[in-house]
Amino acid sequence: MFQEHGVFPWMTVLDNVAFGLRMNGAGASARTATARDWISRVGLAAFEGHYPHQLSGGMRQRVAIARAFATGSAVLLMDEPLGALDAQTRQLMQEELLTLWEAERKTVLMVTHDIEEAILLGDRIIVMSTRPGRITSDIAVPFPRPRTMGIERDPAFVDLRHRIWGLLKDDVRATEEGA
Repeated sequence: MFQEHGVFPWMTVLDNVAFGLRMNGAGASARTATARDWISRVGLAAFEGHYPHQLSGGMRQRVAIARAFATGSAVLLMDEPLGALDAQTRQLMQEELLTLWEAERKTVLMVTHDIEEAILLGDRIIVMSTRPGRITSDIAVPFPRPRTMGIERDPAFVDLRHRIWGLLKDDVRATEEGA
């Protein structure tokens, strides 16, 4: 799943969500049933015949999320999936991802530059340096699941956020100065 929606503009919501299933060789009726189930789960049942240009940015991201989960893959790769969204939509999508993860329990490898998002959604945070990219820290997130957005008020959350920012700050400054 990509940060810029990654949906096909010439396909409807239904066709976009069914695309991975088609690539995996699923039959037409199975594709449609699975795609409709996932479209419903992300709250877009009334929009299955719409094209991406008829949807908001958050709705397009929901299509991409539904397509990723619909394939049935045990592992999902997400590259800044919420990066292009406004703050309010991003928060709603984080809640949606938490709900879907709780239901599906898939392994998700997610790249994000948002520290709070990493803590809220992740079980492990791998901190990487800038050029050359190397792992500088591997942090276990200490908060039990299920998690909600209210966790951001927990003093331990704030402490972890500051700890991670401390690991990143010098690299961010060096990158800005070199730009």
